[in-house]
Amino acid sequence: MTNAKLQSEIIQKTIYPILFIISFSHFINDLLQAVIPSVYPLFKEKFNLSFAQIGMITFTYQLTASILQPFVGMYTDKKSKPFSLMIGMSFTLVGLFFVSIASSFAYLLLAVSLIGIGSSIFHPESSRVAHLASGGKKGLAQSIFQLGGNAGSAVGPLLAALIVIPHGQSYIVWFCLIALVGIFALYKIAIWYSSHLEEKRQKKTNANEIVTHNLSKKRVVFSLVILLVLIFSKYFYMASITSYYTFFLINKFHVSIQESQIYLFAFLGAVAAGTLFGGPLGDKFGRKYVIWISILGVAPFTLMLPYVSLFWVGILSVIIGLILSSAFSAILVYATELLPGKVGLVAGLFFGFAFGMGGLGSAILGKIADITSIEYVFQICAYLPLIGILTAFLPNIESKK
Repeated sequence: MTNAKLQSEIIQKTIYPILFIISFSHFINDLLQAVIPSVYPLFKEKFNLSFAQIGMITFTYQLTASILQPFVGMYTDKKSKPFSLMIGMSFTLVGLFFVSIASSFAYLLLAVSLIGIGSSIFHPESSRVAHLASGGKKGLAQSIFQLGGNAGSAVGPLLAALIVIPHGQSYIVWFCLIALVGIFALYKIAIWYSSHLEEKRQKKTNANEIVTHNLSKKRVVFSLVILLVLIFSKYFYMASITSYYTFFLINKFHVSIQESQIYLFAFLGAVAAGTLFGGPLGDKFGRKYVIWISILGVAPFTLMLPYVSLFWVGILSVIIGLILSSAFSAILVYATELLPGKVGLVAGLFFGFAFGMGGLGSAILGKIADITSIEYVFQICAYLPLIGILTAFLPNIESKK
């Protein structure tokens, strides 16, 4: 059997068990990270924090995650490190432990920075695992991978509402047990990943991906900039929800902390559900159209949300979550097709930029909330999805395959 034929069989085979395990690992990783913003009301009361300080917690976590990810991705593009996934989850475990015993605002910042480092190690290499196991169904693989992360982000606040809010900060330590489960799952992934790399070395298959477009370097860079601007609009808006949605509901509708967490869970659950559609629809109809509909299409609903009743806030937030969440898988795969063979770099750049924009957005919006109000923050953020109109400038690279 020729090397070309061997490579063709490897490419065509989608390895669903690995996709499900890496998705489960993503579920655990993002669940643990979601615990932190979920207990912001508790920290605000215990440490007498301002909204700007709440934003600074998110900014610190997201900054450590965003700055390191592109460098981790570039390094692992050249030298794959299967067991680095376990190291990343270990950083998250240690960070959670320190959060559970933090006695000051500065201590909290140190603890969440460790969680950010864990995230920066996890995402680039886990995205590569999903890519390798995709069998060519890259959009589907990314959607399965992203589904795990978004489901974890949805479940995290719910578990925090049940475990941490009633009993206090120290109960965050119980989430370290979930991190241990994640480390075990990533050990299984690392074994498969190592075997996969060894098999490729023995068969001497060509690891380089074929360029599927004839765009100039300048056009590729221009397209990447547009994608990053779209990420900015999506994650700045997401920052308003993940960091301040509970405060918005408490201030405007006088719901309890636990009730506000249920609304946040509904939004994040919708985000998880919507993620599953973006990748496969992009595979079938073209990623540009999914990106267009996902970001610009959500604008009417974001514009209405700050002005409606509690019932309609709940309904609109679910609709927003469903539509907006389908963009990231499509954006990520579109970017890997612009830069074939650079999965780690692309994943690190886009995950890192997404986290960076989320953190920056949280810090800026917290300061605005202190000066004005939480309701005003939601009013101005409602216009961010209109930036989705820039999708019109992206080339239709699928038609050039």
